[in-house]
Amino acid sequence: MGFFLFVLILYILISISLFFVFPKVSLPAARAIVPVVNLLDWCEFIGRKKAHAAWLLFPIVNIFIIAGMCIDLVRSFGKYQFWHSVLSVVCTPLFFIYLGLNRNEKYLGPTLVDEAKFKRKVAEARKSRNTTLLRKLENNNPYRKSSLREWTESIIFAVFAAAFIRMFLIEMYKIPTSSMEGSLLVGDFLCVSKAHYGIRTPMTIAMIPLLHNRIPGIKKESYWEKPSLSYYRLPALQQIRRNDPVVFNYPEGDSVFIMPGRTYSIYDIRRMGLDGNPQFTHPITRPMDKMDHYIKRCIAIPGDTLEIRDKQVFINGSLAETPKYLQYSYILQARGTPLNERKLKEWGINVDDAQPPVYNLSEEHLEKIRSLENVEITPVFHPARPLFPYDPNRFNDWTVDNYGPVWVPKKGVTIDLNPDNISLYYRVISTYEGNDLQVRNGEIILNGTPVSTYTFQMDYYWMMGDNRHNSEDSRVWGFVPENHVVGKPLFIWFSTRDGNIKNGINWNRLFTGANKK
Repeated sequence: MGFFLFVLILYILISISLFFVFPKVSLPAARAIVPVVNLLDWCEFIGRKKAHAAWLLFPIVNIFIIAGMCIDLVRSFGKYQFWHSVLSVVCTPLFFIYLGLNRNEKYLGPTLVDEAKFKRKVAEARKSRNTTLLRKLENNNPYRKSSLREWTESIIFAVFAAAFIRMFLIEMYKIPTSSMEGSLLVGDFLCVSKAHYGIRTPMTIAMIPLLHNRIPGIKKESYWEKPSLSYYRLPALQQIRRNDPVVFNYPEGDSVFIMPGRTYSIYDIRRMGLDGNPQFTHPITRPMDKMDHYIKRCIAIPGDTLEIRDKQVFINGSLAETPKYLQYSYILQARGTPLNERKLKEWGINVDDAQPPVYNLSEEHLEKIRSLENVEITPVFHPARPLFPYDPNRFNDWTVDNYGPVWVPKKGVTIDLNPDNISLYYRVISTYEGNDLQVRNGEIILNGTPVSTYTFQMDYYWMMGDNRHNSEDSRVWGFVPENHVVGKPLFIWFSTRDGNIKNGINWNRLFTGANKK
């Protein structure tokens, strides 16, 4: 509710400042602190119809409506300069109080009505060819703006309109890695809806518009962590379903090291045993909404039990739906003649930089390769390795192809906590839900009290890439909390070959759906 509290406080401050303005426009001061009434009166004394206030009920639009009303108010007091308009929007309550308390500041009348009258006079002077009157009007035009000011205001409006649309409704996202091939390719640019799964109100508010978390070129963060607002999400248009591709903030992205080629979380560094390396001593800390964006497929929803058996995903004991373009890793060896790499490229087959080369293939790719008589296909074997939840005493035999079972937390559900499952839910309880959690001598201590159960406060999701052997996903970093969900990819609006415009454009992918299953 932090965002709405912020809006409420701002409205109260503006109402208080109008208390000092209303007497100057011949209105009782008390009307300024009456909700809704003050907005209707405000519209009227700047020259708008009272019905104009109804636009304030529409999210996003209301931001620009209130900004325009602020500018028109100070213009009604003869404040026509550019910096007057800026102050009226940036320092609204202070500027209004100044106008109300300064005896030298006079209300000149509804600016929109007066400006319309002035324009009619100019039009009549032109029509009657009264050059003397026309020159006099133009020389004393208080509404005149220079070309520079016109361009500046247009650019500012465009930037902030785009920023608010990006913040609340639609954001563009580029696929940076091959984890979702062949459904979504490196170089695909997606249009992502933030409304489908519920608009997440802003948390980080001091930032450079249109930038996510880095300033290009200077390698600095594009925001300040403080001040910040608490998490809140508006009602969703639809719920996340199994097999939906979802854009979300990287769950381990709260402390990162940005290196050439990729970003490592502090947890990656610890797992690699590099936390004592001088190169990894000062991580960049990021608030939740400024963590890197990831896109994966939602494999399991809250309350599901997931298990992977010999590459096959089972949900609640039943075989899960398999995405059409699902890929696994294989080694291809040619007998006699060399592999036709050009042909593989035409088929959309990519190769990992490994020795021997590893190819990520869908079932469709396999069928085409099987038609080549001189190629031997060998599946890549993935041995057990450290995976989430990184508990070698209990889950050390899990692999990317044989994993689980894992129960996905659901809001309001209470589970038993014990040494056998605490590692699965430790980060959920401590980091995502903000509790002090400790395990001492087999006893679980929650906020200073020994416990044996826990009730989850949020829903969680299990995300995996379609390129199953080349994807860092929930098998590596665990559950995705509901508050990390950004939005639903709608369509591909642009696509470059292999992520580089120099290689050309994938014309056949432009304006195609991003929800391929």
